[in-house]
Amino acid sequence: MAKKKKHKKNKFHLRLPRIHLENIKLKPKFLWLRQHPKFIVGLIGIMFLLSLAWVVYLFRDIPNPTKLTRIPAPVSTQILDRNGKLLYEIFQDKNRTPIKITDLPDYVKQASIAIEDKNFYSHHGIDLVGVARAALHTLTGQRLEGGSTITQQLVKIALLDDPSRTVSRKIREAVLAVLTETVYSKDQILELYLNYIPYGGTAYGIESASRQYFNKSAKD
Repeated sequence: MAKKKKHKKNKFHLRLPRIHLENIKLKPKFLWLRQHPKFIVGLIGIMFLLSLAWVVYLFRDIPNPTKLTRIPAPVSTQILDRNGKLLYEIFQDKNRTPIKITDLPDYVKQASIAIEDKNFYSHHGIDLVGVARAALHTLTGQRLEGGSTITQQLVKIALLDDPSRTVSRKIREAVLAVLTETVYSKDQILELYLNYIPYGGTAYGIESASRQYFNKSAKD
């Protein structure tokens, strides 16, 4: 019988280049980093921990979006006659009378969206295009413009109650807007917005504003 030839298996080794700190060219004032690699690792670790601590501090007391419906906004006390006619309204600082979105004419909703947030039904709480456009108009001096969506405005007024314009507040506002969009539908958010937003003076909500400026209900 003929002997079978044994074929040697070719072994393939993938050799990765070794990185040596001594081969990296550094400026003279940074040469000491070559002798202290642990310092670099420790510095990165400290920066990560500080960033994590800042995030925890930033969102330590962030409100729950369900508070919008779980704890309704205070409303005015209305005194009616026996025929249902409004005689007096009693309130402290904010005159608010809630109204269902289904009772409002379509053009009221359409006008509010067109003026405040034309991409309301296409974004998820934050309109990046609107933010970029507002920043461009503000920086170029064309006009002072805000990039907040209807959801962000609702969150700012109803949940944060913080008039400051700091970076940390804007981050909290953006995160809460996204969370609110996951909890409520667009029509629910629009209804809450129309009932929360100030319309000048003590008129809060479109129903109170309609009665104050036109002496009729918003549904009319």
